[in-house]
Amino acid sequence: MAQALDDDAKRLAELGYKQELSRTWSGFSNFAISFSIISILAGCFTTFGQAWNNGGPIAISWGWPIISMFILIIGLCLSELVSAYPTAGGIYWWAAKMGKPIHGWFTGWFNLIGLIAVTASVDYGCATFLNITLDRFFGFEVSLTNTFVLFAIVLVLHALINIFSHRLISVLQNVSVWWHVFGAAVVVLILIFGPDSHQSMSFVFTETINNSGFSSGSFWIYVLPLGFLLTQYTITGFDACAHVSEETQGAATSAARGLWQSIFYSAIGGWVLLLAFLFAATNVDEINNQFGFVGAIFDTAVPGNLANAIFAISTIGQFFCGMSCVTSMSRMTYAFSRDGAVPGWRLWSKVDKNRTPVNAIIFGCVAALILTLPALYQAPTGTPLAFYAVVSVAVIGLYIAFAIPIWLRLRMGDAFQPGPWTLGKKYKVMGWIAIIEITIVSIYFILPLAPAGVPFNSDNPATEADESFTWTAVNYAPIVVGAMVLGVGLWWYLSARKWFTGPRRTVDTTDSVDSIDA
Repeated sequence: MAQALDDDAKRLAELGYKQELSRTWSGFSNFAISFSIISILAGCFTTFGQAWNNGGPIAISWGWPIISMFILIIGLCLSELVSAYPTAGGIYWWAAKMGKPIHGWFTGWFNLIGLIAVTASVDYGCATFLNITLDRFFGFEVSLTNTFVLFAIVLVLHALINIFSHRLISVLQNVSVWWHVFGAAVVVLILIFGPDSHQSMSFVFTETINNSGFSSGSFWIYVLPLGFLLTQYTITGFDACAHVSEETQGAATSAARGLWQSIFYSAIGGWVLLLAFLFAATNVDEINNQFGFVGAIFDTAVPGNLANAIFAISTIGQFFCGMSCVTSMSRMTYAFSRDGAVPGWRLWSKVDKNRTPVNAIIFGCVAALILTLPALYQAPTGTPLAFYAVVSVAVIGLYIAFAIPIWLRLRMGDAFQPGPWTLGKKYKVMGWIAIIEITIVSIYFILPLAPAGVPFNSDNPATEADESFTWTAVNYAPIVVGAMVLGVGLWWYLSARKWFTGPRRTVDTTDSVDSIDA
């Protein structure tokens, strides 16, 4: 064990950093954090309605496995990179190493915004389900205000856990894995044996639904791809394996393996769980009336006590997921600040006596709270468009950040020096598949999610619904992403390019390695 820790510290010193974070995580704990952030008990529940309304069963039964394969390819590309560069900065560090400071600059900011948005969306989804669960057990009214208050409380709890329970975090990650495995299994069993009847195979694998408000003529090229947000959002955040690599033993192999395996096993478990949802979705009218809310399936398919159990299982799983998101986000904030890229970087790059980046944790949680403020306003369609907008920000930010180092790796070709885990010659075809998929996804998820969110749109007299433009229906993902690109771009051009040089060495390699050998 001591030799493994020495090897990890030597490799980190070669990359330019001294061992500041506590390296106490096992390979399983590294896998566990990404598995927990992907969290099929979170994304499959909170964004089910997006797929149901935009495509229906086929967006789930076929969309999930197809999109999962593309995401696994992205993950395999990133696994090769984390094996070569196991640092807390993760994809930002890779981009700066393989490219120029400007590549690291934009990758870091896309990654940071994406991680903040993931934290916001997961904790808001957790608060939503917590509000419903409390209402079922204690009569606590479900409302936007109450949900937002619970959201703030959940964020505070996750911050406190990460600040004061550093040694406990890795243990909780392991607990989270088994909660997700057994919790999902219990939900599936309830939906198999609880309902009096089930949907047909034909319904699950061929039925289409378009509750988006957009015309049926745009179903295949516009509506259905919007439904894929369910898969693309649920299976994300797996870069956490890289962000905690400086705390993981044998990181060059265990972090790489943990990254792709977290995607693979989540894809299988998530598909089984979602198929159980669809087979139990016998009251289609009621599910449509509740805008595709997954809870409508449980309430119409199984007795009340079993539905309550499903909500409780999911809520606890989402709480674990949010805890892991804060851990990953804070490590990225710490690493990016360590290299001087975040305003106030001296504050955010500090660690306390327990080697925990306390200020970075607080910074990210406050930013997540601010990003989610539009959720206080009700969308005219009744669907949680503000939540889906935050989800879109998360997906776009993270996946663009993934694409930049993958492209740089392609550009390097044989000049790239792989770690012990490598794709070999397969990196070329897999890298291009990853970049094309990310490009398509990023375009779709900045588009309007409802007709009322289309600028200059007026009411359609042919329908009963009010489709005229309103700001509460706007997908503000392009506003956030666009403002970020503009702001970060101007900052680079006017100032940062003169002083930002990418990762800053915090240790002299030779001296560090010599001290370890001694």
